[in-house]
Amino acid sequence: MHSLPLFVRLAGRPVILLGEGETADAKRRLLERAGANVVGEDHPASLAIVAIEGETEAHDAVARLQARGVLVNAVDRPDLCDFTLPAIIDRDPLLIAVATGGASAGLAKAIRQRIEALLPAGIGRLAEALGLARGALRTRFPAPADRRAAIDAALVEGGPLDPLAEHDADAVARWLASADMLAETSLVTIRLASPDPDDLTLRTARLLGRADRVYHRPDVPPVILDRARADAVRIACETAPTDPGPGLSLDLCL
Repeated sequence: MHSLPLFVRLAGRPVILLGEGETADAKRRLLERAGANVVGEDHPASLAIVAIEGETEAHDAVARLQARGVLVNAVDRPDLCDFTLPAIIDRDPLLIAVATGGASAGLAKAIRQRIEALLPAGIGRLAEALGLARGALRTRFPAPADRRAAIDAALVEGGPLDPLAEHDADAVARWLASADMLAETSLVTIRLASPDPDDLTLRTARLLGRADRVYHRPDVPPVILDRARADAVRIACETAPTDPGPGLSLDLCL
């Protein structure tokens, strides 16, 4: 992973913007949309965007800012960047960012457009409703693992809160009122076609994204295990246990 994706709250915070013209204007609109206070080079700030066309002038500006400890995005110059700006899908409060580390803004945009076409118009309202339900979920499921399992079970494809389906305003309330919100404990055995992650089936990729823990043979490569969600427990073993633990467990072998 070449970069760690972060979402930074910029409301009321100064961000330096250098440059003129269409590109600089577009970056200004983006910063202002995020609530940033756009300032000049002499203003104290932690972040800066350099949208200067001249090569020497741009390099000099980046060097001056980085010497002050400012993190810099240099437009169209990925080698000079401390951070890059992704293509963004904004379904407030849901944000989806697609980035290539500056390799190809066009590719990031094309992927963003494909993803955007899949999302229902009301997915932002679903995110808001889940946020408002956080207290009720904590009351019903004091253990974090149980809360996570309940939410995961609701959000699976075809589940009561499937994010790619349209929902009315009462969908989350109906789900909270349902008798059984937890997914059943299960162990799914998967025989991988190859050590290449590009050979993963859609079903396997989805299961990796949902699993609470992944039991795997020692020869299953890290590039496959990296497709599991970050907080899933990885356990190298020759045989998965008969009682794998609550929630969804996978048993991976080649």
